[in-house]
Amino acid sequence: MLGHKFRVFSHEPLTLTKKKLRWLILLSSIPLFGMVAAFGIAPNTALEELPVEQVILGLDLPEIHSASHANMTFWRQERIQRGDTIATLLSRLHVSNQEAVKFLRDTRDIKGVHQLAAGKTIHVLTTAAGQLLLLRYFSGGSEQLVIEKSGETFKVSDQPPALETHVQMKSGMINSSLFAAIDSAGVPDSVATQIVDILATEIDFHRDLRKGDRFTVVYDSLYGNGEPARAGRVLAVEFVNQGTPHRALYFQADNGESGYYTPDGKNLRKAFLRSPLEFSRISSGFSSARFHPVLKTWRAHKGIDYAAPTGTRVKAAADGTVAFAGWQGGYGNVVILEHRGSYSTVYGHLSAFAKGLRKGQRVSQGDVIGNVGATGMATGPHLHYEFRFKGVQRDPLKVAMPAANPVLPKHMPAFYEYTKSSMARLDMLRGTSLAFLD
Repeated sequence: MLGHKFRVFSHEPLTLTKKKLRWLILLSSIPLFGMVAAFGIAPNTALEELPVEQVILGLDLPEIHSASHANMTFWRQERIQRGDTIATLLSRLHVSNQEAVKFLRDTRDIKGVHQLAAGKTIHVLTTAAGQLLLLRYFSGGSEQLVIEKSGETFKVSDQPPALETHVQMKSGMINSSLFAAIDSAGVPDSVATQIVDILATEIDFHRDLRKGDRFTVVYDSLYGNGEPARAGRVLAVEFVNQGTPHRALYFQADNGESGYYTPDGKNLRKAFLRSPLEFSRISSGFSSARFHPVLKTWRAHKGIDYAAPTGTRVKAAADGTVAFAGWQGGYGNVVILEHRGSYSTVYGHLSAFAKGLRKGQRVSQGDVIGNVGATGMATGPHLHYEFRFKGVQRDPLKVAMPAANPVLPKHMPAFYEYTKSSMARLDMLRGTSLAFLD
């Protein structure tokens, strides 16, 4: 077989030594493109002077036309650095000087172009010659600035960002305060507010927190153009307070009803919130005898005073109707709400009322009805809160609050399926090491 002459890889004959031939045989046994080839050598075959010949084939390449290249467009992006201006960014994005001048002229009155945030990204669509066709800048939230070339001028185009939802998971441990723990864990403020609202009927965040308490939260995070936009809804939360775990799971039934429930379907929402403020401290509790700081006499204090900065939002403790909103003696600016079952609540010393709040208006639990102030007979900014039953003040921290309706039995299979992934995430994070937060 090998006595025949090959024409492989060369125009001129070459002489193969025995050593080179052994290497050739060895290499030929290596699989090529997944196939194994077997080569046999007949006995007594001469191994010397096997001529090989190199064959070179030319491949025809398609012609590149400069005209088609000129019509091509390119997306480019550049991360904004400290001290950047729109002019420096356009230069780094290879926009021609002439186009940059036109863009700066046409957009000189558009604030978003000149209010650039370091770390964000600018996207542009250009031609190969550097002609600017479109600029897109997503600054966060739901705001997206899109400026498009129309004829020879640049105009703002109304293109809201397409937001994608990602699930985020965070855990932390309280070492000094809830504020510090939430900050150190990288939890957005809006998520922290939701945690407090969701568990407000289970935990008194003004009095019950202890060093070593732990929290785990699963929530939606919205992204636009690949960049974080804003936090969304809390899907699940676990808060271990003084060794007792409290879990809340979001669920929306087929009939549209939604809320936060315990793992066995009990509604975490009570008829009344424990506190009408998100974050504050109790400066004066419910008492039958208290020395009044203004009147300088001993008298009953039939409510709870929450110290908080002026302007802090005050929320309706329950669904109800506005019975009064105005000035009333020592209460200053006050809102009185009437609720079902002969209950009413009072919110005094407000600095302002919620816009449009008026007598007879219906409000829902958690609606903002005003802001903390120091109007009336007050020595400093705080909320005076009263909880009344049939016109008689009761201590809201000691009254048993009735719960809202649980998940209906017919919806329980859907509830377990809906919350399965959230429960799994909470279980997974419970086993991880938590950051110790100052």
